[in-house]
Amino acid sequence: MDNKTELREFLTSRRAKIQPEDYGLPAGGKRRVTGLRREELAALAGVSLSWYTRLERGNAVGASDAVLDAIARTLRLDEMERRHLFLLTRGVHSGAPKPVRRRSPALAVRATLQLVMDQMTQMPAVVQNGRGDIVAMNALGRALYTGLIAGSKGTLNHARYIHLDPESQRFYVDWDQMASYSVAMLHVAAGRNPHDKDLTGLIGELATASEDFRLRWAAHDLHEHQSGVKKIHHEIVGDMDLIYETLSLPGEGALSMFVYTAEPGSSSAHALRRLEAWRETTPALLIP
Repeated sequence: MDNKTELREFLTSRRAKIQPEDYGLPAGGKRRVTGLRREELAALAGVSLSWYTRLERGNAVGASDAVLDAIARTLRLDEMERRHLFLLTRGVHSGAPKPVRRRSPALAVRATLQLVMDQMTQMPAVVQNGRGDIVAMNALGRALYTGLIAGSKGTLNHARYIHLDPESQRFYVDWDQMASYSVAMLHVAAGRNPHDKDLTGLIGELATASEDFRLRWAAHDLHEHQSGVKKIHHEIVGDMDLIYETLSLPGEGALSMFVYTAEPGSSSAHALRRLEAWRETTPALLIP
């Protein structure tokens, strides 16, 4: 994983999504590529073909904000994709010393933050970083993700659970969407932290072990969890539609807290209360 490769594959994948007819260009003839040709994109963006070709090959020297904005508009990138493009190009500097890959800081949160989470007795709460490592949980969070915990060896990681543990396909009712989101979130993390040795290792591990992961990775889609609903089948309490909100944690680096709840009076709310009761009556050894 490196920025040049990411930049090249990201631009190629996005160019393939734009059809000639989207810009009033003839779609007929012998087209050897899906979507726009390089020369068509360069002309529409108002840049030279040679310059755009260099950019798509991973050479971002001379890429001004105005030119990148023109390319982003032509490719019809959304705001997240635009930010990703800028991050990738800023991380590529021809002739600069090769950055040293560094391991991430130790997985921990402030004791006061853990204390706050522990007081949230009716809502599962989980803290994780950009590559999906679970850094902290409260008691109900551990009860919710007891299957993930039981099946993990070493660092708890959501991406590894989703792509390598068959149990995840039973746990997540909409597993296919969750798998795509997981890969897309790793792409976002790779754009932000291209020299994260642990992230590089995780992506390599998943790509080696899972063909499905490799296919999803090649799509170069992007996603950030903000809020929504997760459909879950828990082995103890059954199906739950859990509403989640993502909270950023200033002062904790790139960590985010995911807090879960359910619509009041719904079957999911009752299931969540049963999960809470199960946690309270189950010996701690049975909930890792």
